[in-house]
Amino acid sequence: MIQKIISPCVIVVLSVFLTGAVCAQSPKIGYVNSAKILQEYPEAQDAQKRLDGLGKQWQSELEQKSKDLEQKYEEFQKKESMLSDQAKRDQREELVALEQKGVQFRQEKFGQDGELARLTDSLLAPIKKKVMKVIEAVAKNEKLQFVFDRNEQVLVLLYGDAKYDYTHEVIDWLKRGKGLEKETPKGD
Repeated sequence: MIQKIISPCVIVVLSVFLTGAVCAQSPKIGYVNSAKILQEYPEAQDAQKRLDGLGKQWQSELEQKSKDLEQKYEEFQKKESMLSDQAKRDQREELVALEQKGVQFRQEKFGQDGELARLTDSLLAPIKKKVMKVIEAVAKNEKLQFVFDRNEQVLVLLYGDAKYDYTHEVIDWLKRGKGLEKETPKGD
């Protein structure tokens, strides 16, 4: 009978003790704004300028193709009534082919797997890797167990006190090249 009473009491005492120990060592948490980091990191700014330049160039080419198509269509409409049936078919086929070339160009350059998307990935992947390495270095330096991202596109963190925002520290480390040194393997 006494053992039936002692067992639950021991469990309660142990759980209170363990809960107290866990609460005493609560994790240290911080956050960064990855979008702001990429906006202020010179290497990312250069990559974005290059991408913007290519995007504008390709957009210009696309607009020119569209204007050419529109002009040819207007010319066709003006002289359509004077054309033979065969000439009308030929011109319509030519217009459809021009339109398809424009659509294909748009897809090749701006599509989900287009040249701009591939170039963006290839230019930004090494930059993002550097940013992640510095975020990890800052987290270790500040003894943070968790670092969340808080930016306009992804709301992983809905609220964070500004004193736990390490965005500026990460930007500073990136600009100074701090935290990017090669790590030496442990045990050397």
